[in-house]
Amino acid sequence: MIHVQYMKPFYTKASGETLRLVFAYQYFSIMKDNELFHFVPIEGKEIIVNIKTMQIENLSEIFVFQRGNRFLRLPLYQLLLISNIHEHLTPILEEAANKSETINIVPHGENAEVKHLIRSLESENIDRLIDEALSNRDEQRFYELVAKKKNMENK
Repeated sequence: MIHVQYMKPFYTKASGETLRLVFAYQYFSIMKDNELFHFVPIEGKEIIVNIKTMQIENLSEIFVFQRGNRFLRLPLYQLLLISNIHEHLTPILEEAANKSETINIVPHGENAEVKHLIRSLESENIDRLIDEALSNRDEQRFYELVAKKKNMENK
């Protein structure tokens, strides 16, 4: 049996329902027959997981591990079957799923911080437009924007 000694993604990227775990040198190592093999990104270097179903989508990806001049080529499905990789993947996936849920919990516009940030940006934008109207000597636009700014502040 193969024992995953160390496994930490070089970086993770969530896009839609998929999470990509990308590995690089020194971020993934396994023990086989009491020998330590280090991951080398010669062929496959990422694990793609569907966050909703928690299923790995690229099971045929080949991971290569090296010790000296010897190499182990293992398809991801085989690594999942004959190692303890699940112990290392589970916390990573749980953290990603929690981040995904946290993002989805707060509907747009209902969070007080988000509302405050939007008002602040709108106010800064009106200030810039007022400056622009002054620069262009557009008196009518200037008074329109000042009135709009007062309305925003009264809300």
